[in-house]
Amino acid sequence: MGKSSQMFASVKSYSQKGKLLSRSDLQTLAESRDIDELLTRIKNTKYASVVADLPKPYTAEGIEAALGGHYAELNRLMERASGDKAVLGAYYNRLIAWNLKLILKAKTMNKSQEEVERRLNMRAAELIGERDILVNAMTASSFEDAVASLKGSRFGAEIAKAAELYAQSGNFQVIDIYFDKMVYESLARAARNVRDAKLIAVDVDAYNLLAVLRGKLWDLDESAILDMTASSTASAPRALLERMAGAASIRDALAELESTSYAAMVPQADNDLDAVAGLERALEMKLYEMSNRAFTKMFSFSTIVAITKLVGYEVRNIASIAYAVEQKIPVETTMSKIIAGEPET
Repeated sequence: MGKSSQMFASVKSYSQKGKLLSRSDLQTLAESRDIDELLTRIKNTKYASVVADLPKPYTAEGIEAALGGHYAELNRLMERASGDKAVLGAYYNRLIAWNLKLILKAKTMNKSQEEVERRLNMRAAELIGERDILVNAMTASSFEDAVASLKGSRFGAEIAKAAELYAQSGNFQVIDIYFDKMVYESLARAARNVRDAKLIAVDVDAYNLLAVLRGKLWDLDESAILDMTASSTASAPRALLERMAGAASIRDALAELESTSYAAMVPQADNDLDAVAGLERALEMKLYEMSNRAFTKMFSFSTIVAITKLVGYEVRNIASIAYAVEQKIPVETTMSKIIAGEPET
């Protein structure tokens, strides 16, 4: 990536950073009485054009799909502007992985094609010429046929492994993890050629640590757990992951973090599920805060990575708010789950 293209992309990152919605803006959205009012309020933000053509009746799924398409376009814009295809390409693959997870999960639940299509981020697939792959998987008659249709794709080998483990465990979250592994493995490899890769390293660490802990929650053996991890980093090395995978309990696995930079994030929880969820939340907030701090260094590659993460959090927040408004979930509950800065005092 040349200096001029990095500078150009960094300027674009700063421009996008200045347009991010505040926590107060998100609170206003969350306070909508129904989905129609929410859409009206979204139209008063920078996302007005994104949701302008949504058909009635408005739904949370429709809002999520529209936002996802916009996010895909932003990702591709930053990739082209920076000239980087490795790191940003790996992050873009999260969108493709999300689509494939959605399709395969729907096959296991016998959902209709129409139900699946409403939530797909088809724009993400179109932008990289993979629409046909997505359509073939979506129109397959069964989970097994969908997996077979993906055999020749760039994700084929890992999808086959995930399908095999799913058959053994019956837990679809195993497939979620394997798709995420594909993304984070390519991200870890790409980061080796990046000078300032701390943000990326923490992102990979978060995936690896949580993959190990979830594997233990599902009672997978040590080998299967480690097979779900991506290439490790200096801040969460392979030896640490191995000790965690071999620990007798979740509590013992978390204790292995005491000598790492993640020690302060280990929550005091009454049960294993809450402990893992608490660590996940702490890691998400760390990544959010690091992404914001990246903008203190002008024209660095980290600002380009940071804006893709920050806009990703924003899109996810609005989608979560849409579902909460639709389901009449209390505003306080909704706002406690979003990834955003603390409220001003």
